[in-house]
Amino acid sequence: MQAFLYVLFLLFGFVLLIKGADWFVDGAAALAKKLKVPGVIIGLTVVAMGTSAPELAVSVTSAISHSNGLCLGNVIGSNLFNLLVVLGACAVISPIAVEKGILTRDFPFSLVTTMLVAVFAGLGFIFSGNIKNADMTTQTGTLTRTNGIILLVFFALYLAVTVIVAIKNREEGEDIESLPLWKSLLYLGVGIACIVIGGNLVVDNAKQIAYLLGMSETLVGLTIVAIGTSLPELVTSVVASRKGQNGMAVGNVVGSNIFNLLLIIGVSCVINPIGIAFESIIDMVCLLVASVMSYIFCITGKKVCRSEGAVMVVCYVAYTGYAIARAMF
Repeated sequence: MQAFLYVLFLLFGFVLLIKGADWFVDGAAALAKKLKVPGVIIGLTVVAMGTSAPELAVSVTSAISHSNGLCLGNVIGSNLFNLLVVLGACAVISPIAVEKGILTRDFPFSLVTTMLVAVFAGLGFIFSGNIKNADMTTQTGTLTRTNGIILLVFFALYLAVTVIVAIKNREEGEDIESLPLWKSLLYLGVGIACIVIGGNLVVDNAKQIAYLLGMSETLVGLTIVAIGTSLPELVTSVVASRKGQNGMAVGNVVGSNIFNLLLIIGVSCVINPIGIAFESIIDMVCLLVASVMSYIFCITGKKVCRSEGAVMVVCYVAYTGYAIARAMF
């Protein structure tokens, strides 16, 4: 009976995710029209922040309870999922044309932020002074509060530049069906509520089902939690892509990754410094490689084709296999 309830709530969570994403995309697209800004700008800001809410909630809660050692791993796993599965799946459904602003400004900035966090993590590990005789899972380094403040400053600068670009490009609003402002905001509010509640239901009940099947807590964290907190990005981007809002779909992925690296890690570090294990350094390298590969796919022909999307998904499956093997052995 207990297992049946877990499955029932899991399915209900998926329904909330899908319907919430549908309302959220409609509201965001209508808001872009109302504000006369490109949908990609809304994707980089409103949609990205909304779909990053689960990661932010999990990380802040962990930081407050002084147990945020998994924060870095959760962000890395979520960003890998966003790049390889969300962007890849959207490209498999329909080739994605990537706008010039994403290619020249936002995606390169995402690469820079990934490198910045990798450097902070590497330096924190190298200069910890207690790495001798430590295994891969032992936390021997630290992302400090100073690191967190620097990341938050970069986040504020990025947000300011994005708003300035939105104001300059107001005349480029997209030709989509308009909704009254109140209805657009209602769709946004109800949509994000459904996404967050649905995401929590999916993650919580999937974890319980996994435990019933005998999966370890580490393995659940590496797979279900990272994937589960990224489901809003996946569902929202796929829905946006199917509705012809490719700019919003790509903007959501790139914006969410920037938010995760700068806002979530930044806030978590300021609340409580994050411990770093050697396996986190390896994961950061994997994220950096995935970011460079995704950017090359985007900049080649200024679009991501179906075959490239399939390669991205396969790469994620390979990484997940490695993470599972590492956790088990």
